[in-house]
Amino acid sequence: MTGIIDTLRERGLVQDITDEALAEKCRKERITVYIGFDPTASSLHIGHLVSILVLRHFQLAGHTPLAVVGGGTGMIGDPSGRSAERNLLTREELEENVEALRATLKRFLDFDGENAAVLLNNADWLAEYRFLDFLRDVGKYFRLGDMLGKESVRRRMESESGLSYTEFSYQLLQAYDFRYLYEHHNCIAQAGGSDQWGNITAGTDYIRRTVGGDAYGMTTPLLTNAQGEKMGKTAEGAVWLDSERFSPYKFYQFWMQQEDRDVDRFLRMLTFMPLEEVSAVVREHEANPSERLGQRRLAREMTALVHGEAEAAKAEEASMALFGRNLQKMSDEQLRSIFPDVPSVRISRNELQAGLPVLDLLLQSNLVPSKKEAKRLLSQGGVYLNNSADSWPGDRRTVGPDDLLSESMLVLRAGKKKYCLVEFTP
Repeated sequence: MTGIIDTLRERGLVQDITDEALAEKCRKERITVYIGFDPTASSLHIGHLVSILVLRHFQLAGHTPLAVVGGGTGMIGDPSGRSAERNLLTREELEENVEALRATLKRFLDFDGENAAVLLNNADWLAEYRFLDFLRDVGKYFRLGDMLGKESVRRRMESESGLSYTEFSYQLLQAYDFRYLYEHHNCIAQAGGSDQWGNITAGTDYIRRTVGGDAYGMTTPLLTNAQGEKMGKTAEGAVWLDSERFSPYKFYQFWMQQEDRDVDRFLRMLTFMPLEEVSAVVREHEANPSERLGQRRLAREMTALVHGEAEAAKAEEASMALFGRNLQKMSDEQLRSIFPDVPSVRISRNELQAGLPVLDLLLQSNLVPSKKEAKRLLSQGGVYLNNSADSWPGDRRTVGPDDLLSESMLVLRAGKKKYCLVEFTP
């Protein structure tokens, strides 16, 4: 057994812990720990990734992880970290989401072996619990003063939207989950994001009051950027872990766009790289930040972790094709392999043969909102063809067949980050 709590702390994955005795217990014996995931969508997003990786770290250290999908609690919706009440899902929607989350979690945890992970659905023990019985068996152990004192509850009650009784009761359900797992799966620890502290301590208190047992809680920092802003969303929406909802290429680019000062923290928190190797990467990055070596390593590691090595290699190849300098001639086959995963547009080959005005090409590529903006970019040298080291020559007004990078494609870039792969079709 290894000192898993020490390992998690070294990686920046521990924010609060209910009792330091948990660290010593983990050094001496194998424990079972759980984290819950509510199926409010058909995919988890990168905000959930920290919790998933914590379970994986526990498993690698010899402990048994329980991943609990909230088919029951999902009927209510956790108010923690929310400014308004969630839209309640139907049973059918929840069931579909539960199955989707199962598939995601199985990509990260090993469900075979001596300390195999266990995947559970809390609807199995919550859905049939009669309301009056729940109030008698569970509700009697909770005091309103304690419940109202929880930060997540207090914040919502002070907000304009307030807090419904439905959401207020959520912490009772999660506390009961912990006791159920304590009694039926010998689970003595619960982990979760820092916004779960109130729910987690409600569970440890409930276990102590009802069965007198020792139960522990631990929270992880929420995933935030250098400005302290909660991560997980882009202008296009959430950064999902499901490739159907957020492509591996977009996922790779998300990490490529992180700030220099976040590289070290994210490599420690979100990868399984040895810390000595992380330090070496960071030193190399700091010696030459303009090369973005740290971001490239972060993007490659994260994409391989979530989508597999093959997709990571493909995303890296696409990134180099679009952001590399002085692109050499490539084949249609090479570019077509990355075509579905990058911003792209198809234009009639007839327009190219006739000489396609640059302003029209920029508009059709969705790189600018208007010809006025296109003219401004051109005048400032902000338009690049096939990533040429030279910006668009001022006397060029059209694009023709000689400008193609392959048999039918070219790469158009506006500024440093906006780009489009253009394919000319018959």
